[in-house]
Amino acid sequence: MNQPDPQRPPVAVPEEDLIDVKDLLLQVWRIRYYILLSLGITLSLAYLIIRFSVPVYQVSSKFFVKEKESPLTGIFETTGLGMMGGDEMVLGNQMIILKSRPIAEAALDLLDFDVEYFQEEVFVQKELYQKTPIAVEVDWSHPQLANGLIRIQWSDRQTFTLSYEDANFNQIFPDSDSRESLEDPASPKETYRFGEWVELPMNRFRVGLTGADSEGEMLIRLRDRYSLVNQYTGEDLQISPMDKQSTILQLTLKTETPAKGRDYLNTLQSVYLENELQEKNAMSSNTIDFIDAQLVVLSDSLMYIENRLENFRSNNAIYDLSSEGTAIFEQLKELETQLAQEKFKRQYFQQLRRYLQREDYNNIVVPSGMGIEDPILNTLIENLLELQAEKSMLASKLTEISPPVRAVNREIKDMNQSILELLQNVDQNAQLLINDLEERIGRIESTFGSLPQTEQNLIRIQREFSLNEELYTFLQEKRAEAAITRASNTPSNKIIETALVNPRPISPKKALTFLIALILGTAVPVGFSMLRNYFNTKIKDGKELERKSNLTLLSSINQSEEKGNLVVLNHPRSGVTEAFRSLRANLNFILPREQPSVIMITSSISGEGKTFSSINLASVYALSGKKTLLIGCDLRKPRIFYDFKLKNKNGLSTYLSGQEADLNAVIQATDYEHLDVIASGPISPNPAELLITDRFREMLMAMRERYDVIILDTPPVGLVSESLDLIQLADLCLFVIRYNYSQRLFIEHINTLKKQQILNKAYLIFNGVEKKAQRYGYGYGYGYGYGYYAEDQQEKKSWKKWIGLDKK
Repeated sequence: MNQPDPQRPPVAVPEEDLIDVKDLLLQVWRIRYYILLSLGITLSLAYLIIRFSVPVYQVSSKFFVKEKESPLTGIFETTGLGMMGGDEMVLGNQMIILKSRPIAEAALDLLDFDVEYFQEEVFVQKELYQKTPIAVEVDWSHPQLANGLIRIQWSDRQTFTLSYEDANFNQIFPDSDSRESLEDPASPKETYRFGEWVELPMNRFRVGLTGADSEGEMLIRLRDRYSLVNQYTGEDLQISPMDKQSTILQLTLKTETPAKGRDYLNTLQSVYLENELQEKNAMSSNTIDFIDAQLVVLSDSLMYIENRLENFRSNNAIYDLSSEGTAIFEQLKELETQLAQEKFKRQYFQQLRRYLQREDYNNIVVPSGMGIEDPILNTLIENLLELQAEKSMLASKLTEISPPVRAVNREIKDMNQSILELLQNVDQNAQLLINDLEERIGRIESTFGSLPQTEQNLIRIQREFSLNEELYTFLQEKRAEAAITRASNTPSNKIIETALVNPRPISPKKALTFLIALILGTAVPVGFSMLRNYFNTKIKDGKELERKSNLTLLSSINQSEEKGNLVVLNHPRSGVTEAFRSLRANLNFILPREQPSVIMITSSISGEGKTFSSINLASVYALSGKKTLLIGCDLRKPRIFYDFKLKNKNGLSTYLSGQEADLNAVIQATDYEHLDVIASGPISPNPAELLITDRFREMLMAMRERYDVIILDTPPVGLVSESLDLIQLADLCLFVIRYNYSQRLFIEHINTLKKQQILNKAYLIFNGVEKKAQRYGYGYGYGYGYGYYAEDQQEKKSWKKWIGLDKK
């Protein structure tokens, strides 16, 4: 009969391509209960996080910022020199201003945020806003303990008690920037009345009962202005452009109290627009204040001159001028009106120069408000005032060395210098015009000599009166124009969309939280199992053994649950017995049927089950009717005689050493038919030399004539050397690998022996495979878990009895 080639060529497949998806799924299925337990824990934690976390909402609004030209654009446009990046800088500056402390303080002045009210729930404290059972009024002119929880309890509608709940408070002193910390303040023991001031060394406030409940409790927290401003100018408030091509800003606020966040954003935008309007009105207000100061002086002068004119006419009985005098008077009146206006303008230029030199921009009056129609000067002054207002806002949040403030300072400096240079030119022009007007008036005054003295005096008084009257009327007109401008001013920017609350909280996110819990609940046990298998150095997978070894895996032997090694003989219906029957059947396809066979069984180290396999393989051959001889070749650790309850006085060592000449004397019959044993015999001092003698070879040749199957139980090849020599005497070598005991390094050792052509007639036995591993396909088990073998039936019976289904 042709023998199949025992050599199996190695499969040249990359290691990373050998991953078996089925094995991975089976491994996951094997730890399914741990996965379910882990999922239960993580999902429960996710539910607790969502249930007992205070949700954080997002409130957002949209705000339009009008595009502004760079202050020097008007000057450089005619030369073709553009100011690049001006819109981006203006937009960035407005974002900083919206988040500045002065704007936040002005908004908080309009809101009642200095007292926070909390209702205590399980593990959380929920803030109440507006609809609260009590109302607290704080006297901030008195020292206060702030930024810590204070519990207020009442059992009737007249009195209440208070206690400090937090371990740390801030001591806030009026008119002082110091903020000292106070730990574990002592709670007062007194009872206080609703509506009356609570007078304490570090607190002064009064509590009003606004709800209908006659008993209850509430937690409050006093918030000083510094902490509130820090909160509403911090990371919770984000301002960003909606689009690169637009100047619409989106304001986003994260808050645990949506209504409170909505009120703050709306108030913040309104305060910003009001501030912008005040800046615009400041120009008109300065103009009105300047004109009012001039009108006071002119009013007194005009009244005095008017009285002089009436007295002169009455005393001299002259009321009308002659035709010649009227002509001279009209000429002088027109020229002197122009002269007065030019002197007034020059006076404004000189005053403006002094303001610019002192860098005092608060009291500057816009030239257009004074009737000075110089488009370049008007534009420069307006832009200068806008830059100064912008600097004030930036300086409240940023330092002088910050890039935005430095950029504004540079623009203000350049603007100041440009205006001073322009003022020098317009002042010189005004002086030239004044000189010309004075010269023309002098020429006309020289013609007075032809008029009567009385008429000359009347012309002089009437000239002075008309001059003051014209100037007074001029200033009154300009004041009315400034007042109309101030009344008609509107903010350039505007609110596009008031604050809206996203109904879905941004934290915690339910879907994301449960998804993370699902991932963690699955990944932790699976990852732990994968890592444990990765770092496990023991062989636990029959497929891995067959994949990595260059030897063929001939059979897997189940883990025996019986006592002793005679499983096949004592338990013929067990799964272990059937596994050895399957091994015998596989060997029948390899070994010649009609010739006696010598089968050597070995392992890498002791404890892998080679003796167990030798005894039971010999037993299964004997049960099939074949005359079988089991020889204990492990002369260092004799074992076989103990299992068969035989004597070890004479054995292989005594025969090979010549102490016993008769071979029949060392062959012992067992209690089982067709099965004989040659025990190892007494431990010899030179076991390796005994096994490689010709006497042992001759003994095997003699035994081939008497027995059908000879089983050699040899020492481990990884520990002693004689087993490698015995391989040449055997027809077949079975290499035993034990489940969860043999190291993975043993596979490399076996492959090395295979490459050295030492194990040309060798096969693998996977021994001691656990029942649960066979159920999941890790050991190529034979029928376990399907009720085929006796132990399966017993196991099912025990389960039925446990659940009450066993009727016996």
